[in-house]
Amino acid sequence: MKTLAQQQYRAELVRRLRTVRRDTRPLWGRMSAHQMICHLSDAYRIAAGEKPVSSVSGLLQRTLVKWIALYLPVRWPTGLATPREVDQLLAGTKPVEFDSDVAALETLLDRIATRRDDGNWPEHPIFGRMSHRSWLRWGYLHMDHHLRQFGA
Repeated sequence: MKTLAQQQYRAELVRRLRTVRRDTRPLWGRMSAHQMICHLSDAYRIAAGEKPVSSVSGLLQRTLVKWIALYLPVRWPTGLATPREVDQLLAGTKPVEFDSDVAALETLLDRIATRRDDGNWPEHPIFGRMSHRSWLRWGYLHMDHHLRQFGA
């Protein structure tokens, strides 16, 4: 099972990330490539406990949907609602300079991937409480989903 815990899978994500260009067009959705970079950075900031986000979770999302999303070999659907704090068209971090935003994302990716399991992870806005293992699985799947959105 691919997670951010394995260095080879992090390297694969970074390699794919570096194929995305400022003008790469999405295969679905309304984000630009640069907005996607900032969206992923915001999502990792939530995992790091650095960016507060409102819960949009219900019982079904915290149980069955979380289990399906993290542990069944299915691709995530497109067109899902995004919490406003990580929606770059609303309250998410605005793109500034493409190369520096990509570098910041790579740094955040490594920081989350190598974070010690201190049992002090924040709640996920959709999936609620998650373990260290679940956050690292989610981190891989979330980035993979958006890289596929841009054909990477």
